[in-house]
Amino acid sequence: MSFESRLIRFNAWRQRHISEKNFVVILALVVGVLSGFAALLLKNLIYLISTLLTSHLSISEWNYSYLIYPIVGIILTGIYVRRVVKHNISHGVTRVLYAISQNKSRLKRHNIYTSIIASSITIGFGGSVGAEGPIVHTGAAIGSNLGGLFRLSPQQLMILVGCGASAGIAGIFKAPIAGVLFTIEVLMIDLTTVSVMPLLIASISSATISYALTGYDVQFFFIQSEAWVTGHIFWVVALGFLCGVVSLYFTKVINAMENFFSHISKPWLRTVFAGAVLATLIFLFPPLYGEGYSSIDSLLNADSASILDRSIFYSERGDWWVLLLFVGAIILTKAFATAATTAGGGVGGTFAPSLFVGCLSGFFFAYLLNHLGMGFTLSTKNFALFGMAGVMSGVMHAPLMGIFLTAELTGGYDLFLPLLTVSAISYFTIKLFEPYSIYSMRLAQRGELLTHHKDKAVLTLLKMNSVIETDFISVTPEMNLKSMVDVISRSNRNLFPVVDPSSGILLGIVLLDDIRNIMFRPDLYKVMFVNKFMSAPVAKINTADSMEQVMQTFDRTGAWNLPVVDNEGHYVGFVSKSKIFNSYRRVLRHYSDD
Repeated sequence: MSFESRLIRFNAWRQRHISEKNFVVILALVVGVLSGFAALLLKNLIYLISTLLTSHLSISEWNYSYLIYPIVGIILTGIYVRRVVKHNISHGVTRVLYAISQNKSRLKRHNIYTSIIASSITIGFGGSVGAEGPIVHTGAAIGSNLGGLFRLSPQQLMILVGCGASAGIAGIFKAPIAGVLFTIEVLMIDLTTVSVMPLLIASISSATISYALTGYDVQFFFIQSEAWVTGHIFWVVALGFLCGVVSLYFTKVINAMENFFSHISKPWLRTVFAGAVLATLIFLFPPLYGEGYSSIDSLLNADSASILDRSIFYSERGDWWVLLLFVGAIILTKAFATAATTAGGGVGGTFAPSLFVGCLSGFFFAYLLNHLGMGFTLSTKNFALFGMAGVMSGVMHAPLMGIFLTAELTGGYDLFLPLLTVSAISYFTIKLFEPYSIYSMRLAQRGELLTHHKDKAVLTLLKMNSVIETDFISVTPEMNLKSMVDVISRSNRNLFPVVDPSSGILLGIVLLDDIRNIMFRPDLYKVMFVNKFMSAPVAKINTADSMEQVMQTFDRTGAWNLPVVDNEGHYVGFVSKSKIFNSYRRVLRHYSDD
């Protein structure tokens, strides 16, 4: 018996004996375990490649290898993606969001392993990105394909995709709470009675695998050797605003740089140019190499001088202003290095870069104030920790995840109040200027983003082609009233599109109410033509419009039926408000079903 036949028989047995909700819980455990192993594999591959390439580099001398490694890494990744994968796998979190919003939570099977291979090459060779985006992509693909194997409904498939994503975060960071919060705040999957148990099980099982195989140490070693002083709350608030500004800068620069690189049409030229930018930045500022976690460890343990190691600015004197300028330059250039990595063909995410920039921003803030002679001393290691939570909250628009992830990464639970303060203020600050996270803004601009707002979410799930009606009989401008009356007698509609017979372009519409007073006058049959009594529609719907835009057009015009045209103005059909309402109710019932 073939595998397909056995699977069909098993699915039939499972549907009779196990409810779909209970089966999703079982699969969530499997997804969590598999994602945990995938996270460990990715971390070890990155560490292995990076160690082999950089362990011999000098601490105090110029390292010209930094001018070579990043370019080689991007080229190798680009060859692998274009020649082997033959599918774009960059921006993993954004692709998961797209799959949830627009593709019924279905991800390609190769996403289970291709992101691991590509990102380990990219980051191991110095790509200034993080492994968290790829592991989210991997975990989500595990959940999607496992659910698809057992023919689960799109709603349950969405939950399994969320389980894989949360398990990926939980496994790579040993942070199960942050994994669940990532799924809720970033992927915007609602926490319902149906989804909460699978998400928890997947995150906990993945984190358990990570703890069991690597020990119970946290990701970043941090000891709160300096007590939190409540009187410093003003400076914590100030840091929150700074983190919001840094988050906005980081987001805008990455998008601007990626748009800039996208205008370079030749892939090889784009790869070489982006690789050269990345290599130059890493040569000048070695902490930009890879994820930058060693620099975070140094700052969280009050070993700030070591951040100058392997750079051309290395100095045994340790001038404070050199360190300050060096850290400030890294904060400003990290976004350029990250954008160059992804635009050049590298595979990685912005998760680790946001932690890195946040840590350096918090350190920079406290270190600067300490050397201005203001009569107090701030803990640079504590403020570095606060900055991690602040910038992550701002960049990802996920304040709860920023708080809990930072606490789980470092064990800094005693600093919960300042972490909460910085995260909330940073999030508030960036929301004033940018309503969407770095992951969701592209989808939001195209109207393809699924959100927690039920009305917008349902409109996102509705597709234009599902509400277009095409059973309207079209007429031409040269038709006389007699021909028009014949068309009316054959139609069950009360409006008629006027279409140019040669080009198919919509010229106007004829409303039955507008000709009711003349349609029974035979004396006008031969002398009255359509072009005399047709009218322009109050608005037109474009096939590229989102459903939210369509509803805004209906609300603005007060119409019940509007014509649909393509980008060239060709007539496609009509959309009626009643058709949309019927489809809306159907999708809402399915979307809200617990």
